[in-house]
Amino acid sequence: MAEQKFFTYKGFPLVRKGKQIYYGNMSDETVAALQIMSTREVNGLQVADRVKVFLMLTDTEGVDASETIKKSCERNGLYDALDVAYVWLSRSA
Repeated sequence: MAEQKFFTYKGFPLVRKGKQIYYGNMSDETVAALQIMSTREVNGLQVADRVKVFLMLTDTEGVDASETIKKSCERNGLYDALDVAYVWLSRSA
């Protein structure tokens, strides 16, 4: 079976479905989840305005639901949110 290729940002894969973006390797201990809370129009395109960022465990078996999210924050703009997520993923690797 051929290996599936993903878009990457600073070496970590990005997967998007609707307003939810997962950033990181699912085989690692943690992954970042970015939730687009609001958008605004710039030159006719919808861009992310407010984004919530979560650092969460990938293996939740035997872990209390309240402990699956390790860190969270909110940022203005997708770039700032991805930057925070990158730092968190780099430190947890």
